[in-house]
Amino acid sequence: MRRRLAWLALAGSLLSGCATNDVEPINTHLTQVGPGSPAFIPDAADDGSTVVALSFSGGGTRAAAFAYGVLRALDDVTIDSGRRAHTLIDDVRVVGGVSGGAVTAAYLGYKGHGYRDLRERFLIQNAESSLHTARLAPANLARLWRGGVNDRGTFAAWLNRNLFDGATYSAFKRPGAPLVWIHASDIYNATAFGFTYDRFAAICSDLDRLRIADAVAASAAFPLVFAPMVISTTTPQTKCNYKQPAWIKHGLQDAEAPVRVKAAARAMDSYQNNDRVNYIKLLDGGLTDNIAVVGFAESIDTAEDAHSPLSPQAAIRMRTLIMIVADAGRRTEPKWVEVKQGPGLVDMIDATTGTSISSSVRDEFDALKLAFRLWRQKLVRYRCGLPTVTVARYRGSLAGWDCRDVRMAVELVSFGDLPPADLTALNAIPTRLRLTPEQVDRTISAGRDAVRVNPRLRQAFGRAQGRAGIVMAVIN
Repeated sequence: MRRRLAWLALAGSLLSGCATNDVEPINTHLTQVGPGSPAFIPDAADDGSTVVALSFSGGGTRAAAFAYGVLRALDDVTIDSGRRAHTLIDDVRVVGGVSGGAVTAAYLGYKGHGYRDLRERFLIQNAESSLHTARLAPANLARLWRGGVNDRGTFAAWLNRNLFDGATYSAFKRPGAPLVWIHASDIYNATAFGFTYDRFAAICSDLDRLRIADAVAASAAFPLVFAPMVISTTTPQTKCNYKQPAWIKHGLQDAEAPVRVKAAARAMDSYQNNDRVNYIKLLDGGLTDNIAVVGFAESIDTAEDAHSPLSPQAAIRMRTLIMIVADAGRRTEPKWVEVKQGPGLVDMIDATTGTSISSSVRDEFDALKLAFRLWRQKLVRYRCGLPTVTVARYRGSLAGWDCRDVRMAVELVSFGDLPPADLTALNAIPTRLRLTPEQVDRTISAGRDAVRVNPRLRQAFGRAQGRAGIVMAVIN
């Protein structure tokens, strides 16, 4: 009996060794401190009167397809004002994404108008072909025991090979590209981890060398299905002369700083000054923010100027800001509400997860709208306090200038905006990395239609197009 147990232990040890996860860090280090995050989002290439911001939720390929439909709806809106005719896609100055939504956000940043082939390159492909999916396979059980069934050699490698062509973050610096905010979750500090130049400077690392695929895969690393993605830290004070930016010092020292800023500042400080934190472990960004708005909130919370995150010129030229938050969350109709018993174990896990996500989405979006409302007030005060000579320099003239003429449409679009007849089929689409072409096209149409039927977005589009008689029921 003892001999049999010894053989079983040896076999388990050998099997576990063969199933070791790839935990090599995804970042590279610098000997000199790298650049910090840009102070402003990129200025619009046209007259700058319209600025579009987007954030895309998690939800696997379903979320990526819904976000793609939102992009197609924006591509349907032609703007003839300014120096050239263009669509609202050209006015997208910042895009955030998490998990499945991060795929679409990153691809827009990478390809610009070339994003249109995302359906063929990703949405109707089988990204699950890269994954270890046999649930009871001994090797997978060993990987699960070590922290996750899949590692960077699966989904990240598939994305790098089939979608992002080996591109790194430096590809986001193409002319006219929007700022891209992808985030995962730092499970040690229990905070969002944005792939930003500020964070990578803090760990003496070069964001430009990071593969886009690795950032997206980290954002989509659902616990246990994936092992955490790993980033290595250093001691910046001795290795790259890093100095904390003002917003981190503010978050660490000011008792009145927003709690979100305090948490982010403490996490950043731990990367530099906590000797125990040799590695940052990243999982699904949906654990901390499933609608990918943390980057927008942080940019407003940490702004040093009233016009930030817009440049002074963009703040003067802008008349309309359109912020679309695309939430591809689904709602199933459980059977356990019809009977006394239940929900059982599996249904209970699904119900508690869904309840937590739905609640956080509502709170996050309400907080975002409040942040934009307060920012608009500061922005108007800034504009109205400028000398006319400054306004004329930024705008080219004072013709039509009204310092209070700033409108912001901040809208959440989701399956719930669509007719009840569509919801049953949409809510049946699973959270997976493999969908049928019919499911993909249904979800794309849902994203497109959710934008089209939103009356406040239609009003904002009309204002951007310069149509007369438009009254905007938005944040004023």
